[in-house]
Amino acid sequence: MALPLPTSLSPSKVATFKDCALAFRFSAIDKLPEPPSVPAVKGTTVHRALELLLGEPAEQRTPKRAAGCLATALEEMREAEEYVGLELSAEDAAAFERDAEAMVERYFQLEDPRRVRPVGLELMLEAELGSLLVRGIIDRLEEDDDGALVVTDYKTGRAPSVAQEQARLGGVHFYAFLCERTLGRRPSKVQLMYLGSQPQVITTTPSEQSIRGMEKKLGAIWSAVERACERDDFRPKQSALCNWCAFQRYCPAFGGDPDEAREVGLELRAQREAAAAVAVEVGSTAR
Repeated sequence: MALPLPTSLSPSKVATFKDCALAFRFSAIDKLPEPPSVPAVKGTTVHRALELLLGEPAEQRTPKRAAGCLATALEEMREAEEYVGLELSAEDAAAFERDAEAMVERYFQLEDPRRVRPVGLELMLEAELGSLLVRGIIDRLEEDDDGALVVTDYKTGRAPSVAQEQARLGGVHFYAFLCERTLGRRPSKVQLMYLGSQPQVITTTPSEQSIRGMEKKLGAIWSAVERACERDDFRPKQSALCNWCAFQRYCPAFGGDPDEAREVGLELRAQREAAAAVAVEVGSTAR
């Protein structure tokens, strides 16, 4: 039985499909929820703090103001479903905050935010590529001193080895492609800014060749997704990433049944549609 195509591709979906086609099906097609993780929620918190900081007038982007922005981000996050879902103890919550504080402090080791000229923060861009809609959220888009665009992607995980650098830069090349397609301007530079225990910036320069290469890669991946959906043929790919996979219970490599995932996905979809219908009815009644 053919499966429905996903509505779009993003850098994270592309990475998931390349890492494991079956995990892609579970997340992008069956739309199974993944439990929140401390690293992911911590990353969201730090991203929000830096978004708030760079939204301030340039002269006010000081370490003291950054601490205030982080406090605001933490306050917002405490009400968020993903943070609540972590069920942190008081000790773990304190460690979470200390780690976030350390990352924001390390940010100042990498650049002076007073010199950054942002033109977009947490900026959503999308473009059509044939029948495919590609979309992504750029952490920061700015103009350099020459007026050229620069894409910055914050990373709160471990910095990659030299051998891993090019693979990690695939996501920012994706954003460079989106900039050229939607804004008509190719960034002069794209960079990954690592805020972990070994803070560093990895930079590359997009070129005509890299942009066209990304376009071809996206087209090839989309064709592979279309074939897999048509044939209902998404196969697991075992690797070290399996240790962190949220879908092991449905994976045949771990004795699971993918059909069970499909049933769960359909049930969750029905629940979402029912909840949306109730919300519309309540809204109509209120008016």
